[in-house]
Amino acid sequence: MSVISAAVRDSSVIAHRNILNVLRTPGALVTGIVQPVMFVLLLGFVFGGSLGGDQYRSFLIGGILAQTLTFNASFTAVYLAKDLQLGLIDRFRSLPMSRVAVILGRTTSDLYTSVISIVVTLLCGLAVGWRTSAGILEILAAVGVLLLFAFAVSWIGAVIALTARSVEVAQSLGLVWLFPVTFVSGAFVSVSTLPGPLRAIAEWNPVTSVATAARELFGNAAPAGFVAPGGWPADNAVLYALLCSIGIIVVFAPLAIAQYRRISKR
Repeated sequence: MSVISAAVRDSSVIAHRNILNVLRTPGALVTGIVQPVMFVLLLGFVFGGSLGGDQYRSFLIGGILAQTLTFNASFTAVYLAKDLQLGLIDRFRSLPMSRVAVILGRTTSDLYTSVISIVVTLLCGLAVGWRTSAGILEILAAVGVLLLFAFAVSWIGAVIALTARSVEVAQSLGLVWLFPVTFVSGAFVSVSTLPGPLRAIAEWNPVTSVATAARELFGNAAPAGFVAPGGWPADNAVLYALLCSIGIIVVFAPLAIAQYRRISKR
């Protein structure tokens, strides 16, 4: 059996184990379910009245999806760190299995949480007035872009977990970068309202591109008065979102695997 085939087989076993663990402890899904509902209601109704009402709430859903999937990276960080802290990773290392399988199984199984988050967000969006004018192919394309991004940021969570190696530290480090990345973006507001340096960061922020790509594919226009972001990332939002996701995987997957191998040698 080839190295790739062995890695796929072993990681699928680990992913199955992780999914069963989530199903047996449904409390682990609370964040993925409650968080998007909370942000849709808070941002949609507390701020929505002054930002465009129903039209803003439809526009908001793309940003909520991008934010929620970014926050799910903390799920990867916490639960991988928990496995390390409980010694499960030491047991896995003693087995004749691929060294990549533990991390790939974790990041793959966390797509289960991301799928639930997407479904919950869209259902909540429908309840507050969000609608899509897109066809089935555009909807599937939007979900594909979102899941690829979710898979990518989960590798960032894996690096954090393997560096921290404790649940408490992983939870803290996993949240430190999430708020600036998601709020200094075009997820909730027009980037034109941000001052110079922040505007440039927001325009090239992957969260902005994923939110914009989702809105384009779902057919959700910006509210009246919102100035659409300009530049190459905005004009090629879907392509840029895909490139960002692939770039994150290319950078952080090798880092996670290298860190795991360093831990294995101790």
